[in-house]
Amino acid sequence: MTLVYIIISTIVISLVSLVGIFFISIRKELLNKIIVELVTFATGVLLGGAIFHLLPEAFESKINAPLWILMGIVAFFVLEKFLFWRHCHDEDCEVHPLRYLNLIGDGVHNFVDGTVVAAAFVANIKLGITITILSIAHEIPQEIGDFGILVHSGLTKAKALTYNLICAMTCVMGGIIAYFFATHIDNLTPILIAFAGGNFLYMALVDLLPEFRKSETIKGAVIQFTLLCLGVIFMWLLKFVR
Repeated sequence: MTLVYIIISTIVISLVSLVGIFFISIRKELLNKIIVELVTFATGVLLGGAIFHLLPEAFESKINAPLWILMGIVAFFVLEKFLFWRHCHDEDCEVHPLRYLNLIGDGVHNFVDGTVVAAAFVANIKLGITITILSIAHEIPQEIGDFGILVHSGLTKAKALTYNLICAMTCVMGGIIAYFFATHIDNLTPILIAFAGGNFLYMALVDLLPEFRKSETIKGAVIQFTLLCLGVIFMWLLKFVR
């Protein structure tokens, strides 16, 4: 049943890549506002998930948790710098000329997401569901932004959706591969969980929090702070769900 949970969860995460089609007809100003607010909530979810779920699970294991958390942070830094994968939540973002290399980087990132989901489900079902929620919260604003950028760069809606979906499906591949390795290699599951903790911290603090600088009003700052807190509180409350 664990493998079934992994496959279903990674497929659901992958299908999030199609969410952009529901937003492409919205006015540009409203779309940007929606994306920024989703990013704010997602940041809180990622921070809460890492602090309340992943890091405690990692530190309770017998591995060198701080080392693998640091490796998770460094790995995503390298992924961004050398595979040109990055977050962008604005249609006016500069589109890298090597956009297909960006898509490859995104595929690698989704593969890593799949391995993390698998490791979490191998550890326990509740943690697997938590990681799935974290991944979805992170993917929704990212995929809306990616879809808008691909269309803005000259691709048709159909091609943008297709490329996004192909990249997203590497999540399923990562989940299946990690499941078979995690059940045969000692300590691989807690290592992947600690690694994921570093991943989510990096995404929240480096990729997503800078988006808050777009708000130049007190009202906007209050709304963003509120959404951030709601995301953190949501993940804290999830600790008590059995």
